[in-house]
Amino acid sequence: MAAVSHPSHTPQVPFVNFDDYCQKKAAPEGSSAYYALRRAPVARQPLVTALYALYRELEETVKETSDPTIGRTKHAWWQAELGKLDAGEPTHPVTKALRAHCPPGSALDRAVRASLPMLVDGFGMDLDQARYLDWPGLRRYLDQTGGAFGTAVASATARDPEQAASWAAPLGAALLLAERVQDIGDDARNGRIYVPIDELQRFNVTAADIINRKYSDAFSDLMRFQTERARRSLHEALAAIPPAERSSQRVLRAQAALALARFDEIEREGFQVLHQRISLTPIRKLWITWRTR
Repeated sequence: MAAVSHPSHTPQVPFVNFDDYCQKKAAPEGSSAYYALRRAPVARQPLVTALYALYRELEETVKETSDPTIGRTKHAWWQAELGKLDAGEPTHPVTKALRAHCPPGSALDRAVRASLPMLVDGFGMDLDQARYLDWPGLRRYLDQTGGAFGTAVASATARDPEQAASWAAPLGAALLLAERVQDIGDDARNGRIYVPIDELQRFNVTAADIINRKYSDAFSDLMRFQTERARRSLHEALAAIPPAERSSQRVLRAQAALALARFDEIEREGFQVLHQRISLTPIRKLWITWRTR
């Protein structure tokens, strides 16, 4: 009997230029990331793009995998790949880009690399938990996953990368919160609801209502509450960026400006986010990010 071959569940990519790969993965033309990344300092743009590509790879690992066993296999592969990166022998285009653009042993390298295992572990939480009982539970996920990513991106361009975590982690968590609130319908279609169960109960909205795209006054009230908290988190995190670092953080600040503008659009559309993804036009994204000084 002929041997049966089984498809691998680990990431497989053909030989490509790693910078081109990262650009296509992180920031397809017209996406919010495409415009935000254009605000990065030219010398650090390839590194920041590689970090965004890593984020997308990890996100796809958990969001686009219906079989938890396959998801965990892919997640374990990325954990092992970080070990190869630390050993100076990365095999994936994204980790090759990180190796090439983050000088080994530098303060930049130490600050950026310190956040990566936490980022990978944060996405691992998605494989174990699709609902959160209360805000403190959801906040732990946001702080770990979003906080780690925000710290890595901020460290890549900061004047003082080793001090970035104190103010960048809250901004990263706020950006992830905004993304989860805005993409509530899309996340529900992937079996995940990032609204605490006790808050659903408080507003008399069920998980089934969200999954079945049921709009109501109660849902609008719930979304208004979620939006106001996310907006407040973004404004507080932006205000906490040290004045000396504001110009170095145009990528994260541009991303926050885009998130705030998207909330305005979602509100104008009456929070109709369960059956569609409300987004900004490319020209508006360009204008908002260009104004980030």
